[in-house]
Amino acid sequence: MEIDLTKLTPDVRHLDDMREVLYDKDFAKNSPDMDLYYMYRKVEERDGLKSSITITLAKMLGKEFNKTYGHDHNGNHAETYTVLDGEAIFLMQKTKNDVVQDVFAIKATKGQTAIIPAGYGHVTINPSSDVDLKTTDWTAVDCKNNYELIKKLEGACYFYILQPGSGQASWIKNENYKSVPELRFKEPLKSIPQDLSFLK
Repeated sequence: MEIDLTKLTPDVRHLDDMREVLYDKDFAKNSPDMDLYYMYRKVEERDGLKSSITITLAKMLGKEFNKTYGHDHNGNHAETYTVLDGEAIFLMQKTKNDVVQDVFAIKATKGQTAIIPAGYGHVTINPSSDVDLKTTDWTAVDCKNNYELIKKLEGACYFYILQPGSGQASWIKNENYKSVPELRFKEPLKSIPQDLSFLK
């Protein structure tokens, strides 16, 4: 079902909401407030599940690619994310306090889906400076987001940045975490699963 977003009012995440979780502290400190991404919440609801749409703008946050704030889930909830337009990197981390037990990323393009396993926090990154990223997600109606760990440790356990001079993108560990394993990569699903009952 095609959702007409022009008839909906999004929640807007601004730079002022994100400064503490950015890699580039000079940019975070000195840049004027701006829109970073738009969240259209609960655009669809069925069978105990809810769907939202997020548009992450094509912007560089200093050295870092634009991203969502990041969150964990209260309770044992999984989530699916499907790319509608653009390209995404979904970074997922399983943590106990400030120790990361597992971390992996999924790169996905239009039509592909990533599953966020239960027990994993996650961040969505738009790795483009000129194409906006549009994603849709499904999760249980009673799933609630928890931002406390990401806020306390000033971001996820890895940042995705452009190296000055070389123009090469790379992953940088967040030193606020006590222990961070090496990042591994998994393949996306070619499409969203037909049966989403596992999200409940």
